[in-house]
Amino acid sequence: MTVPGRVDAARLLLSLDPPDWFLRHSRAVAEVAAWLAARIVRAGMAVDRPLVESAALLHDVDKLLPEDDPARHLPHGDGSADWLGRHGHQELGRAVANHPVSRLSDGERFRRWAAFASREERIVAYADKRAGQRVESLAARFASWECRFPEDRAGWSGTTRAEIRRRAERLEADVCRAAAIAPHEVRRLGWTHAALLAAGRRAS
Repeated sequence: MTVPGRVDAARLLLSLDPPDWFLRHSRAVAEVAAWLAARIVRAGMAVDRPLVESAALLHDVDKLLPEDDPARHLPHGDGSADWLGRHGHQELGRAVANHPVSRLSDGERFRRWAAFASREERIVAYADKRAGQRVESLAARFASWECRFPEDRAGWSGTTRAEIRRRAERLEADVCRAAAIAPHEVRRLGWTHAALLAAGRRAS
């Protein structure tokens, strides 16, 4: 299996005709993830940077699929992994499947994931917690989720928001420690604009 490069990942995303707001989020997550991966490599740890970048750019593709696609009936994240697997990119599956914030609501699942997740998975999951349409703090992202998803729609049943937040902070501490940075230092590594143009998107 070959991890798609930047342009191939961008081409896959564009094949689903994403709206501008979706592209802004996907680009923000991919650029934060790329920046974190580069910092972790600089700190002396191995990271599969192409996998991080492609998984981060494509993490939400299940939200773009037509209603008759079987992946639409899977939990968010799992649907993206399923669609990518059917398009020959099973290697992106774990990093894509495990990114949603709702994964933090299941304590046992989170404990297993935290014990065994690859560095690439952690980077993608954390980048999604720090990027909406731009880089934001965890506090700002959680405030946004609480506004957008009232208690009965959040998919976080059985777990307090405070506990979910603590798990996100644990993830943040782990990734930032590996990158040798403080959370407020997180930035973006700009690569997606050029990749999208090379994949056929018109300049905007």
